[in-house]
Amino acid sequence: MAKGNPSLPPLDYLLAFEAAAECQSFVSASKKLNISETAISRKVRLLELHYDVPLFHRGPRSIILTAQGISFLGQIQPALQTLRDASRKIIAEYQDKPVKLAATNSVASLWLMPRLQEFNRANKHVRIMLVASDNDEECLSESVDLAILRGDGNWPGYDSQLLFDESIFPVCSPDYLEAHPTARDLSSLCGLDLIEVSSKHTEWMNWKAWLAKAGHAATELEQAVIFNTYSHSIQAAIDGLGIALGWRHLVDSFLDQGKLVRPQGDLNICTEHGYYLLRSQKAEPFDAGKVVQDWLMRESQSRNSELPSQELDSV
Repeated sequence: MAKGNPSLPPLDYLLAFEAAAECQSFVSASKKLNISETAISRKVRLLELHYDVPLFHRGPRSIILTAQGISFLGQIQPALQTLRDASRKIIAEYQDKPVKLAATNSVASLWLMPRLQEFNRANKHVRIMLVASDNDEECLSESVDLAILRGDGNWPGYDSQLLFDESIFPVCSPDYLEAHPTARDLSSLCGLDLIEVSSKHTEWMNWKAWLAKAGHAATELEQAVIFNTYSHSIQAAIDGLGIALGWRHLVDSFLDQGKLVRPQGDLNICTEHGYYLLRSQKAEPFDAGKVVQDWLMRESQSRNSELPSQELDSV
């Protein structure tokens, strides 16, 4: 009666047997698998002992498959090929998988987009799929790897890291300020061309609320134009249509470039909210996602370190 073990043998036994069978030589098989001839011979012998079946006829200088060996080879090769295909596929999918990064439309267009080119140059092996949406549920869908959202830092089921505080102040073009020097006077702002954002998204503070927090209650405001998207309001300010409210992290590049100025100097309103980088606690971490996460944190920390101390004070 056969004493063979019907359980699966170690995979390396099967690979050694397949290589020896295809090469018809333990020497050639050892070169193919980059292990010693002794190791090949030993693994094949252990496989034969596992099944209690001879798989090779061994001659002084050659090996020949037995009938059982020929049959066994034909049965295991498709399975081994399936394993190889699966290994290649999972590696390809892992390496090619883009990092799905979600953010509000304003953060995507005004903060992320100007930084993506530099990231892509430095990280050619990592691809980012940017999802821009003002729908928080879409930004937090299961398919999203990382998200940037405004809030208090508390999202159940998510790890959150603060990217930047919410700091808000008036901005306008240099030409507009030159033509309207009274924009430097807080009490005069409500009589100037104020650019407003009217949106269902709760992200945007309006002028009346900002002025109240700055200590100047306004009953009537001169609104130059109202937009439903923040990026358009900032472009209107750059074009000289009036004064908009600038969220620091969204307008800092325009201030650096001289396209916008701050008529109220260092006066700003800081809220109790901030913009956070979120990652689901259920999501499996992967290298590319960690690269993007670390990059986002470095970008925010680098910018925060450049700010003067009064920029970080709440009003």
